[in-house]
Amino acid sequence: MKSAIISPARGLLAVLLGCLLLAQTALAASPDKANTEPASNQHTVRACVIGGMTMTGLWDVIVQRFEAKTGYRVELVASGPRPTISVPFRSGEADFLVMHAGDITTDLVADGYGINMRPCARNDLVIYGPAADPAGIRGLKDGAEALKRIAATQSTFLDVNSNGPREVGHTLWKRAGIRPSGEWFIQDEAPYAGNIPLFANERKAYFIFGRMPSVLQKHPFGNAQILLDQDPTMRRPYILMEANPARHPQVNHGGGQGPGRLHPVARNPEFHGRLRQGENRRFPLFLSGLAQRSDHAP
Repeated sequence: MKSAIISPARGLLAVLLGCLLLAQTALAASPDKANTEPASNQHTVRACVIGGMTMTGLWDVIVQRFEAKTGYRVELVASGPRPTISVPFRSGEADFLVMHAGDITTDLVADGYGINMRPCARNDLVIYGPAADPAGIRGLKDGAEALKRIAATQSTFLDVNSNGPREVGHTLWKRAGIRPSGEWFIQDEAPYAGNIPLFANERKAYFIFGRMPSVLQKHPFGNAQILLDQDPTMRRPYILMEANPARHPQVNHGGGQGPGRLHPVARNPEFHGRLRQGENRRFPLFLSGLAQRSDHAP
């Protein structure tokens, strides 16, 4: 008898559903909320969620299971890129935030808008390029080595003007010991993110971009192909964050019980072991949020 394969998406579902369930328990145990919030709001959890999680349909499944188990209602306040969804969270319109880690999430905590930030999962960026692959990077697993070859052959490379690819690119160029410059290193002039793959394809350029838009056919990629993937240093963590009731007293928060009880669930090794198991794709869209050893120097 074959053992069931638990997909990474199901593993992530277990993590986030567990977090929401424990948040609900903490909310129910908070006597102050019962006295200060209207009844209609006590059983509503308002969320801001990064676009990739809603785009895959994963968030809908999480919400359906959570609402069926608890009787609570989840309201999606905003979904999209980080700058978009951080605005309503910062203004106190949401109780819960899921997005990629970075400067925006750090600022939310430093400025007192978010608390109890912790990792829950990861997705990865990859290097695309022309099928001819003039730099010979196909099949490599080290992004810095790939960039060294691109620079050595002066193959066209597009510096994508988007937070994730730019952050990862800067890290890889630094690790490669190269400051890219010259006619081969071109700037992103695509009018919006959806045009970036075709913009690069027309110039037969290599570029760093997410795997998810290609797998889900969110954007047209022309003849651009994934030539390098599975470099652990090119993975971007998703974080969970709660709204800070000290900044916005109206938000749903479980007092002192919530943070301590949510944290172990988000980092439970059993959940993240499930995330690392296979699914019906060459490589999963969602990966474990727990730190994994890398052979590459930071």
